[in-house]
Amino acid sequence: MTSRVIPVAPFVLTVFGATGDLARRKLLPALFHRDFAGQLPQEATIIGIARRAMTEAEFLALARAAIIEHVPASETAGPELDRFLARLSYVTVDAEGEEGWAELAAAIAPYAGRIQVHYLATAPHLFGPICEQLGNFGLASNDARVVIEKPIGKDLASAIRVNEAIGKVFPEERVYRIDHYLGKETVQNLMALRFANALFEPLWNGAHIDHVQITVAESLGVEERAGYYDTAGAMRDMVQNHLLQLLCLVAMEPPPSLEADAVRDEKLKVLRALKPIDEGNAASLTVRGQYRAGASAGGAVPGYLDELGSNLSQTETFVALRAEVANWRWAGVPFYLRTGKRLATRVSEIVVGFRPVPHSAFGNQVGPIHANQLVIRLQPDEGVKLWLMIKDPGPGGIRLSHVPLDMSFAEAFKVRNPDAYERLILDVVRGNQTLFMRRDEVEAAWRWVDPILGAWRSMNEPPRPYTAGTWGPSASIALIERDGRTWQEDGA
Repeated sequence: MTSRVIPVAPFVLTVFGATGDLARRKLLPALFHRDFAGQLPQEATIIGIARRAMTEAEFLALARAAIIEHVPASETAGPELDRFLARLSYVTVDAEGEEGWAELAAAIAPYAGRIQVHYLATAPHLFGPICEQLGNFGLASNDARVVIEKPIGKDLASAIRVNEAIGKVFPEERVYRIDHYLGKETVQNLMALRFANALFEPLWNGAHIDHVQITVAESLGVEERAGYYDTAGAMRDMVQNHLLQLLCLVAMEPPPSLEADAVRDEKLKVLRALKPIDEGNAASLTVRGQYRAGASAGGAVPGYLDELGSNLSQTETFVALRAEVANWRWAGVPFYLRTGKRLATRVSEIVVGFRPVPHSAFGNQVGPIHANQLVIRLQPDEGVKLWLMIKDPGPGGIRLSHVPLDMSFAEAFKVRNPDAYERLILDVVRGNQTLFMRRDEVEAAWRWVDPILGAWRSMNEPPRPYTAGTWGPSASIALIERDGRTWQEDGA
């Protein structure tokens, strides 16, 4: 089976922050992959923008090095890399001042009539000033779209300010708030599993589902992001966006179509239906943690405070919480969310735990009967497992085993799995907002998260320590096990 390559219309893409980590590690390699696959039209043009003064040759050298580092050598050894680099140019621009904007407008002018995409891979405080200048210099026309990276604010009030600053220049239908988790193949397959299979949707409710687990675990620490991370923490960095978006896709009602607003309307309903967590219940429904020195990948690793160079931080590097969606479909079904740095392994997955069978006809001699589980793995090995009870082969009576129907995307389709950014960038060019967050979604998520952050401030308790290379504080185990359930770990 081969993947389809659907061409897109001619475009000019400006990447603000083109010399930064996101552009070098994700955006430039993603664009090269799409060009290598033959998906970019001949007229596609990419303009790198940053405050750093450098020549175009220096930027091309930076781009070449980034692509060679992050793309397999089999794709960079031929003429395709030079072909891609020929699409690139560079303009030095001061995002908060006047320098370089006239030059940028002049660089874009020859491409009038093409779709314009402005990708803001910058610090969030620059979103408003950049959009204002794009408007001032005539770069926010009807063909122009703006892509915004997280974090969008640090709380509801700041998120509203950011959204209003952007909205003064770009109407909502031309604003693309990117969450790369929504571009992952498996996340979209969650919708396919639910809405294209009669097997699942009739069972997708509290009558048949016991609980849901959503885990996004990282084995790395904060490392060079320590300065940013200490102002955010795991709740702002991961829960408010990535984990809540995954929860929405699991819990939302079937949309009438897959048009952007039809899908986003249903996600918004889920966010508004989340039971509040605040000062009255945060102590029993949430766990904060911060990693200490330990071992990872076979070697010793420092603790968070060591990486930060401070002994004063109470920023959480781990969060676990128990959420509920207060509607007819999900009443009484707990959603357990957890995310953290320096955990035992890198894995992102959704576990849908079905209720056990009401009665066993097999007696005690067959072994334990486990409840069915649907495990949707986002990374590192994207795939889907459906855990079932079956009979062990052989004569001599019945013995039951709990085994998975296992579908690995890499093995099933024999094609390279595109990175999420490859899909999302071209969706912007196509004008498809389905996989992007709408303003009211972002603000609804903050309305739910803000009281949790406020409760933590009121409790004034430090995050619970956990050793690097483990699964987080023991309190997170107690959070789920006092309900008679347990975290699924490492594909168990």
